[in-house]
Amino acid sequence: MSLFGSKNSAIRITVFGKTDVGRNREHNEDSFLVADLTTKQASLHAEVRDHDLGEKGSLLVVADGMGGAAAGEVASAMATKVIYEHMTERWGKDNEATPQQFAYRLKEAVEEANAHIHAYAKEHPESKGMGTTTTAVGVLGDHLYLTQVGDSRCYLVRDGKGVQLTKDQSLMQRLVDAGELTEEEAERSERRNIILQALGPDPRVRVDLTHQEVRRGDIIVMCSDGLSGQVRRNEIADCAMKYPDPADACTTLIEMANDRGGPDNITVVVAHFGGDGLKVPQGDETVGHEVYPLLDTESTTEPVPVYKGSAPPQPKGNGT
Repeated sequence: MSLFGSKNSAIRITVFGKTDVGRNREHNEDSFLVADLTTKQASLHAEVRDHDLGEKGSLLVVADGMGGAAAGEVASAMATKVIYEHMTERWGKDNEATPQQFAYRLKEAVEEANAHIHAYAKEHPESKGMGTTTTAVGVLGDHLYLTQVGDSRCYLVRDGKGVQLTKDQSLMQRLVDAGELTEEEAERSERRNIILQALGPDPRVRVDLTHQEVRRGDIIVMCSDGLSGQVRRNEIADCAMKYPDPADACTTLIEMANDRGGPDNITVVVAHFGGDGLKVPQGDETVGHEVYPLLDTESTTEPVPVYKGSAPPQPKGNGT
C-alpha cells in the first residue's frame, strides 16, 4: 500500500522561509532550505512553495552557524547543502521507500554534514571552532521526521496551540530537565547560549531523531534562536494562525524579533499542511518530543559543550 493512501488522496504543503541579519550582527550566519525531494527542487519558486507531497517526500532545514569571521556562514551553508544532496542522491535512489529507511537516511545525512564541516575546519586552520546548529525536518506520508543538533527549534501549531517538537541540546535545557532551573529562569540566564553540541567541532555527533504524525490544518514553524530567544511560543503560534500565507507569517515574526532588539540573526520557515490525505485532528493526539526508534541505534560519545558566538574553550595546562 502507498504511503499516501489511495491515488486520489493528496497531502499539500504550502511553505516559505526567510532569514534576516538582525539589528546587531554585521553578517548573517544562518541558512535555511526548502525542498521537494521528489522533483529534486530546492528553492522558493512557486512550484516548491505550494506543492503536493510526492513519493520521496519533502525536506525543510534551518541552520545557525557560529565560529567568527565567515566560518559560521560557511558551516550553516555546508550543512544545508550536504543534507539536501545526501537525501536526493542516497534516499532518491533507494528502492525501499519505507519510513525506517527515510528516517535512517535523514539521520545519516546530518552525520555526513558533521563529517564534512569537521574535515573542512581541519583543512582550514583559520576556521577552527566553526560549527552550526541544524534542525532538519523530513516529511514522508503523514509523518514528520525531525533531526536535531543544537538549539534551533521546530514548533507544531494545531488548533491554535503551539507545541515544541524538538528539544534544545543546551546546558539550560539539561538543567531544566534535572529540575535545577525553571523554564523562565533558563530564558533569563546569561548561560542560555551554551549548547551541548553542534555540527563540526567534533568528529562524531549525536543526532536526536524524533517523529510526529501530521493532521490536516497543522502548521510547523522552524527557527533559529534569533527568533525563539525574543518571541515566545504562544506568540509564534498566534502569528502562524493569523497569517494564512506563510510568507506573511515569516516576515511578521522577523519584525517582532527585530522590534525587541534583534540581537542575533533570525531565520524562520513556516509550512502549512492540508489535503484529504491527512486525518482531521481529533483533539486527543499526543504531540511533542517523541523519539523515533531506528533499527540502527549505535551510540556516540557524550556531547561536549559549545559556546555559540566564540570558539570552544581550550583546555588549560599542557593537556596531560
